[in-house]
Amino acid sequence: MWVWGAKVRELQYQPAQFSRKMNRQKFLLVIGGATATGKTALAVRLARHFGAEILSADSRQFYREMRIGTAKPTPAELASAPHHFINSLSVRQDYTVGDFERDALQLLDVLFQKTDVALLVGGSGLFVRAVCEGLDEFPDVPETGMRDLENLLETEGIEALQAELKQRDPAYFETVDLNNPHRLLRALSVCRASGMPFSGFRKNEKVARPFTPIYVLLDVEREVLYEKINHRVDDMMTNGLLEEVRQLYPQRALNALQTVGYQELFDYFDGKCTLEEAVEKIKQNSRRFAKRQSTWFRKDPHWKQFGPEDTALIVKYLEETIGGA
Repeated sequence: MWVWGAKVRELQYQPAQFSRKMNRQKFLLVIGGATATGKTALAVRLARHFGAEILSADSRQFYREMRIGTAKPTPAELASAPHHFINSLSVRQDYTVGDFERDALQLLDVLFQKTDVALLVGGSGLFVRAVCEGLDEFPDVPETGMRDLENLLETEGIEALQAELKQRDPAYFETVDLNNPHRLLRALSVCRASGMPFSGFRKNEKVARPFTPIYVLLDVEREVLYEKINHRVDDMMTNGLLEEVRQLYPQRALNALQTVGYQELFDYFDGKCTLEEAVEKIKQNSRRFAKRQSTWFRKDPHWKQFGPEDTALIVKYLEETIGGA
């Protein structure tokens, strides 16, 4: 498999085994869906079926130190198919969606020299869009504007940012990770500097790519998904999430750690809540995050919806789409 680091351009390759000869057009099979919908398991099955390699577009799984709380592929899953952008960064490294767009496209150029199919998998919709369609251009933000927002966050808390974003840009409010202060700061800085909603700069003007994306969305009934999320959080705690977060606590201000599953336990270590309250908050925030993910994916008509158990139907759909291109 390719070993690809965020800041490293040296690649090592072990030849993959391919099950079939594809046509010369290039296809990126994009597997999306909310957290806990079974994207990883499906991606591994598809990678083995098509003889393809997997690029992770889960912005939390990039980081080596965040093992348990990010629900990374298991060692068995990682061994079953070549994966990229898993454990490729340290939490101390800054890495933007623009960095990911650049690195993913460079890697795809290499992969498509060997095969006609690759997979892009993840629940971070903005990272998926960056690779498939390109990023929108946003206005420059004065440093003073960002400092004012950072002061607001420090003095009044993240709730103040959430309230302002809901008032200035209700559309983006419904999809953004409301527990990530950096994303809230970025959106509000654009709103304040431009006088326009942050979402208004997301023009949806696609950039031509040398491959054809085929979008598969895993969808699970809400009650079932919420139960899966609750069980997953319990399993994470059993498997050592508390100790993982304890080790990361001294670095809690880092951007990579501003995410569900870590912030709540940081509050526990700060004495702001009990452990039981923190775990319940993780479940609640994870469910809310899953709801926003589902909203983001469902509003895009390109996605073809399937259940996690519909592997045969998904393979049939993909093969027919590739064959008819």
